[in-house]
Amino acid sequence: MIRLSVVAAALLTPLAVQAQELPSAPYLPLDLAVKAADAAVQACVADGHNVSVAIVARDGATKVLLKADGSGPHTGSSATGKAFTSAAMGRDTAGLAGFIASNPENAGLRDMDTRMVIQAGGLPIRIGEALVGGIGVGGAPSGDIDAACAAAGLSAIGAAN
Repeated sequence: MIRLSVVAAALLTPLAVQAQELPSAPYLPLDLAVKAADAAVQACVADGHNVSVAIVARDGATKVLLKADGSGPHTGSSATGKAFTSAAMGRDTAGLAGFIASNPENAGLRDMDTRMVIQAGGLPIRIGEALVGGIGVGGAPSGDIDAACAAAGLSAIGAAN
């Protein structure tokens, strides 16, 4: 009986030590959020598009909202909704829109949360393998342009979507 207890303790000890060494969940630092948002705005402005860019944390809270000079009044909420949707769903908003269009039984996803905007221009932000937030761009003439500017923001900080 004592041998069994010693063997069990020896086998379980590495698991306890390993669990204590696990790093805390990664997050999106404010300086990286600002850098990504600024890069996305600059990418769109360089092409003549006055947009808004939002960055949200994994929990959906807005970390950054930048509005280019001359951006429309609706672009801030559009960008924030796209960023929120990407963070909440862990995927790009254009892909989500296509998924819903091709699977009408999933149309209810549009109504899951009033903050969701399911149009192209939102991308999830990943640091390593961890989903840490979302970036959304609103105001360019097409969602593809919004998404390209969002991708420029992610590229500026070395993040994946």
